[in-house]
Amino acid sequence: MIANEKYKPQVPDIMESIFDAGYLIFDLIAGILFFAFSKGNPLFILYGVLTLTLCGGDAFHLVPRIIRAVRGNNDKIKKQLGIGLQVSSITMTAFYIVLLYIWKLTFPELTAPVAVEAMIWISAIIRMVICVLPQNNWCSNEGNMKLSIIRNAIFAVTGIGVIILYAISGNTNDLYMTRMVAAIIISFGCYIPVTLFSKSKPKVGLLMIPKTCAYMWIIAMGLQLLF
Repeated sequence: MIANEKYKPQVPDIMESIFDAGYLIFDLIAGILFFAFSKGNPLFILYGVLTLTLCGGDAFHLVPRIIRAVRGNNDKIKKQLGIGLQVSSITMTAFYIVLLYIWKLTFPELTAPVAVEAMIWISAIIRMVICVLPQNNWCSNEGNMKLSIIRNAIFAVTGIGVIILYAISGNTNDLYMTRMVAAIIISFGCYIPVTLFSKSKPKVGLLMIPKTCAYMWIIAMGLQLLF
């Protein structure tokens, strides 16, 4: 199947493409800034790793979406979108592991509870293993709802672990990193309904916009610390 030569992008498709491209460019520039101005500070080097992990992983999924919006759908794009979802699911999990170590470097005077750190690591590893299973059927329209529920329930455990850490640190050193709690809650609150219901109810996919903005907010918090 080839892209429909008569295909004409609709306004919502164009707006989505602009938003996605803007998000990826924001992440790329932010990642470069973290490395360029870190002056060897491990915290900001890690923020750079965090940002480029997010950007690189999401690019696997968003670039095919941009192409689909501009040129129309075809079998090649469907396969790229499926693989992109798999890659971004893995890198998004890695994102929270990096966020754990950012917390440690931001608040060196605090110690992460062993149970919480174990909770983050174990759930993250389990989710990554589940994500590589072929039974997920990433490239099919049907996917695998059972595995989707399992991997995202486990992912929620990872997120809750990181939320607990930032709740514990509160506003230590007047950094107001409790905002991280709000950003993570927003991202999960928008992400999970999309993964569960977007195939049956496509409009639910609009929740990816506030979810993406929440991730940009997390990166912006790091930039605020940097400058």
